Order: sequence, then C-alpha cells, then structure tokens
Amino acid sequence: MAPGPSISTMSGSETMTLEVKLFAMLRERAGSGTVEVELERGATVGDLIGELAGLIGAMPVRAAVNREYSDNGRALEPGDEVALIPPVSGGSDVHVAVSAEPLSLDRLYRLVGRDAAGAIVTFSGITRDVEKLEYEAYAEMAAERIAAILTEVLAASGALAIAAEHRIGTVPLGEPSVIVAASSAHRPEAFEAARAAIDRIKAEAPIWKQEVEGGEARWVEGTTPA
Repeated sequence: MAPGPSISTMSGSETMTLEVKLFAMLRERAGSGTVEVELERGATVGDLIGELAGLIGAMPVRAAVNREYSDNGRALEPGDEVALIPPVSGGSDVHVAVSAEPLSLDRLYRLVGRDAAGAIVTFSGITRDVEKLEYEAYAEMAAERIAAILTEVLAASGALAIAAEHRIGTVPLGEPSVIVAASSAHRPEAFEAARAAIDRIKAEAPIWKQEVEGGEARWVEGTTPA
C-alpha cells in the first residue's frame, strides 16, 4: 500500500512522525487510509487533532492510541499506533448477549452476514479437559463492557459487523462458553476483529469461571482488568 499524504508544519530534530489511521468518512476525505503527521516530541492528542483540523472540519472524532480511546491531553510517543475514529455506526452492526442459554455459532454467523462481506471469521471457546465449567458474571456490566469492546474493535479494524455471546452458568465438556463472529470485505480485517474482540473480552469483561471435575471445583486464576 502506498503511504498516505503527509502533513507537516515542523522542522528540526525535536520532532516525530506518526502515521495516523483513518476510517470511513475521514478516509474518503483524505483519499487514503493513513496520513503522516509530523509533531514536536511531547505533543498531545489535542495537538494532533489541531494539525488535522483542515481534514476533520466540524466532524466530532475520537482518537485511539494503541487501540484505546484517549483524551486530548494524552502525550504521544514515537511508534504509537494512532487512529482517528469518526462517529461509529454501531447499531445492528454490533450484537452482544450474556445469558445461560446454549450458544449458536450458526445464528451468530447469520447476524454478521452482509452483502459486502467477502469473509466471515468465527471463534468458539470450548470447555476442555474437565467435566464442566461454571461461569459467574456481573451480567449487566459484562454486556455493556463487551458492547463497548466490540464497538471499538469494529471501528479500529474496518470490519463490517461483529457479534459476541458469552454463556453463564454450567457449560459441559465440549460445549462453547463464548463465541465471536466478524465480517469484512477482506479476510485480514475479519481475522483482526475476531482476535482483538476475544482477547479483550477475556481480559476486561467481569466474568469468572470454576473448573469442576469429580465433584471438586476450582476457581480459574485471572488478571485484574485494566
């Protein structure tokens, strides 16, 4: 892919050049999926947005730094992955469920299907090695957090639609406890979206599990959400 346009108002050695990812309306305005911006070292997200004011115009945008939404005061570093996120069209392009019902990958596949989709990637997390898993969740918060994760992943990856469902309660050996599906025009975006979604769901959603075997139960160790 040819590099995007470059925007620079700086000179000298105390500068850094960041490649900024653009999506949807911003990508169309720039005529490229990326734009290079030269900034003074120590510049903030707000400085970056100011440099791109001519491109952004009156559109409300959020900046994502290293795939996390960041406020305007965040300092930028050389090598940061930066993206400008225009208003996302979440709605029916994002689906989430947290429930005790058995999961259906076929249904999730159909939910993310789009006329423009040339690829659909799915993931299933299956109970293995033990008789069953027992899942407990702060269900309302888990659903909200997963929805936020999917919305961010959808915008960052360029996928068309994404869905995830997590089961709570008892999940027997061989059955799925979590499923994810993502669609995109081309396979790299769908793979990226599905992997990013499941990695973040595992790390951030308030869901816990016990391994149960022969009448004995053991909580599975986890990590403190960031």
